[in-house]
Amino acid sequence: VQVEKLLKKFERYIVIGLLAMMVLVVFLSTLELDVILAERMLDGTPHFFLLNIPDMLEIFGFFLMILIGIELLETMKMYLVHEAVHVEIICLVAIVAITRKVIILDLYKLPPVSLLGIAAIILALSIGYFYLKKALHEKD
Repeated sequence: VQVEKLLKKFERYIVIGLLAMMVLVVFLSTLELDVILAERMLDGTPHFFLLNIPDMLEIFGFFLMILIGIELLETMKMYLVHEAVHVEIICLVAIVAITRKVIILDLYKLPPVSLLGIAAIILALSIGYFYLKKALHEKD
């Protein structure tokens, strides 16, 4: 019982440390996104304040990466408060992560099998999320 209590404290401190580091990473990533956005919009090209397609794709990928970080923060916060991992949040993180991957991919350089694999992952996550929400809704 004493060892279990000690391990629980250790685990809590680790999660708090990870949470603090994740806050720092999300904050620094947001600052980096600000810098990238300002540099791209003020680069002195004739299309002042406009972004080209590759820049927009990179910036959208960065946005989604920050959103993933925020969702992971939420997961760790829920773990600290409720001492349980919320599968719904993990599923949302996975959906946002695969969405980010699809947005930044160069589809012309990928073999068709890879695209089928990505489609299968998206389908599996979507079906899983649907049934998860359905089960949580029925539980309430």
